[in-house]
Amino acid sequence: MKNSTAFSRFTTEFKVRPDDIDMFNHVHNSTYFDYVLAARYEQMETNYGMPMEEFLSKGLGWVVRTAFVDYKRSLGLGEFFFVETGIDSINSKGCRVSFEIKNKKTRKVVCDGWFDYVMIDIKTGRSMKVSEEMIERYSI
Repeated sequence: MKNSTAFSRFTTEFKVRPDDIDMFNHVHNSTYFDYVLAARYEQMETNYGMPMEEFLSKGLGWVVRTAFVDYKRSLGLGEFFFVETGIDSINSKGCRVSFEIKNKKTRKVVCDGWFDYVMIDIKTGRSMKVSEEMIERYSI
């Protein structure tokens, strides 16, 4: 695994939408996964210069193997928030991406955690080796 100090972190801003709200009048717990994935896809393109479409065109994809979220406080309708993500480690089979979601107004952490991703061959669904080129492009 590569050392975590070699990796950059990037931030994307979002706003809570009406369809994000659950019956308790705050963002549903599963929606935080969507926020992280949406931020990650945007950051793959804008910050790494290797968008998901490039992987898909090669018949490759990233799937979540394991996810951990530590919820600290809720977000409500119309609130703005930041999703910060960064690669913690990367190897020939995948990577670990950590994240932190913060309320824009209060700057308090809403939740944090990590995702373990595995690269797959889309046709077979089997894991694939992460190329040295990919590791290099994401090691910024």
